[in-house]
Formats: sequence, C-alpha cells, structure tokens
Amino acid sequence: QVHLVESGGGLVQAGGSLRLSCAASGRAFSTYNMGWFRQAPGKEREFVAAIHWSGGRTAYADSVKGRFTISRDNARNTVYLQMSSLKPEDTAVYYCAQGRYGRVWYSATQSRVSEYDYWGQGTQVTISS
Repeated sequence: QVHLVESGGGLVQAGGSLRLSCAASGRAFSTYNMGWFRQAPGKEREFVAAIHWSGGRTAYADSVKGRFTISRDNARNTVYLQMSSLKPEDTAVYYCAQGRYGRVWYSATQSRVSEYDYWGQGTQVTISS
C-alpha cells in the first residue's frame, strides 16, 4: 500500500513563496513519476506539475510555468513543489500523486488524473491579495 503525505501548505500574501513536500512510502519511489495537482472550491482537480522518475524531465501547467518548480529526492522518497510569485488564483488544496506505471513517461499524458493511482490527502494553500 502506498502512502503519500503532503506538508507545507499555509496562508501567504500574494507575491510570496511556499514549498510543499510529499513523503512517499510503500513501493519503489525512484521508479515512479510523481505529480502535483490542485483543486479549488467548485472546480475540477487540475494538473500543476509532474516529474520523471529519475528527476530528469518535468512538465508544468501553463498557469504555473516560470513560477513553480517540481523536484524530487529519491534518497528521501520525497517530491517537492517550490511555489513563487504566488497569486490569489493559486489558492487551492494541493495534492501529490504517484504515477500508475513504473519507468514509463509519456509527455502527452502526464497531466491526466488517470495517469496516477495513488493520492495524498492534500494540503491547503491560501493566497491573500
């Protein structure tokens, strides 16, 4: 059984920064892609960023490119999301997720919810204007 535990959420002012962490356990972390998604009230869950199992490739939603950075530490079984220049529209519950298939990366599909089979409980990020 895979467990994903997010941390690092909170309340910050617009223009500020936060770093989210997601600690994983339960299967070979270094062989699975990881992703971050977010969900605002009344909206569907949306893709934020994804990272290749090796850390060598990343993908971002257009809305966060240049402001957010996804990274991972396979020795610590942890994935991070560094968020900068935060905007009120970034307010959401942020979820980390683990890829459904090990050692497979398709750039065209990493943004799909269906590509991930394990999810964390989420961490709230609130940006005040």
